[in-house]
Amino acid sequence: MRVDQRLIAEMIAPRARVLDVGSGDGTLIDYLYRTRSCDARGIEIDMQNVTQSVAHGLPVMHGDADHDLADYPDGTFDYVVLQRTLQAVERPREVLRQMLRIGRYAIVSFPNFGHWRLRLQLLTTGRMPMTSVWSTPWYTTPNIHPCTIRDFLVLCEEEGYVVQQWLAIDEDGARAPWRRSIRLANLFGEQAMFLLRRAEP
Repeated sequence: MRVDQRLIAEMIAPRARVLDVGSGDGTLIDYLYRTRSCDARGIEIDMQNVTQSVAHGLPVMHGDADHDLADYPDGTFDYVVLQRTLQAVERPREVLRQMLRIGRYAIVSFPNFGHWRLRLQLLTTGRMPMTSVWSTPWYTTPNIHPCTIRDFLVLCEEEGYVVQQWLAIDEDGARAPWRRSIRLANLFGEQAMFLLRRAEP
């Protein structure tokens, strides 16, 4: 289990109803079920991952974040999780809207395109950066909407989402000591995690 998945699990209350969007091999779902007694389920676009999850007894359906969230009724879940997938969906704004329609909270993690190594590579080479987080060439990458931590916060403000909690971590999952400063987190954090809710009417 990745360290970032463990940090996501820490944001989720025990016995909560959870939908993991882009659940991969189902590791987070299994962890939430075993350690936090959650009613956790997933949707995943990769059929091989779906088959693997189901073979291990996990409730995962084949689905697409861009299209299938609209099929869930309002308020079905306590938490809807999107781990390391935001940059790969076709319509990030709409996916976030759907997540906070069907869930009370949304937990979103993504690689930060504002990290200093990426900026430096782009500046010095004039080419799309390659790091352990951004590890595929531009012509094969599924990451069609890379964003920075500051970009994401602007979107949250425009949409009226309340940031309950956020943190920046490195690729190994260590929490960044600059977690109180968005500017420093945007420069030094390799990944970001946000716990969001809708503003009260």
